[in-house]
Amino acid sequence: MTRSRLEERGQATVELALLLPLVAVLLVGIVQLAMVARDHTLVTHAAREAVRAAAVSDDPAAPQRAAEAAGPLAPERVRVQVTERGPVGSAITAVVRYASPVGIPVVGALVHDVRLEARATMRVER
Repeated sequence: MTRSRLEERGQATVELALLLPLVAVLLVGIVQLAMVARDHTLVTHAAREAVRAAAVSDDPAAPQRAAEAAGPLAPERVRVQVTERGPVGSAITAVVRYASPVGIPVVGALVHDVRLEARATMRVER
């Protein structure tokens, strides 16, 4: 082997060692983004369930229970706010707020929970 070939022999290993952490961080970021997108969809569904419960029930706790039961969200992180109930045929709105936890341990120490919010409106039925 010539001298120049011997000097370049470990180049690929060094390049891999330098790029591997960057690729790992990129993959972790993509996974976390997918988890937040999933939670956003679940919060939207919880808002629909909460407003439906508020539209058909006089029980003030029904929207919170409906939102918590709507999907696999952590119930202690779900907050529901409902506008005042009017007469039959009037509009009622439910706002669901959720603090989506950052599921990656290293990233979680650097980034706080992601705040998600969804709103749904429906006619009062009873």
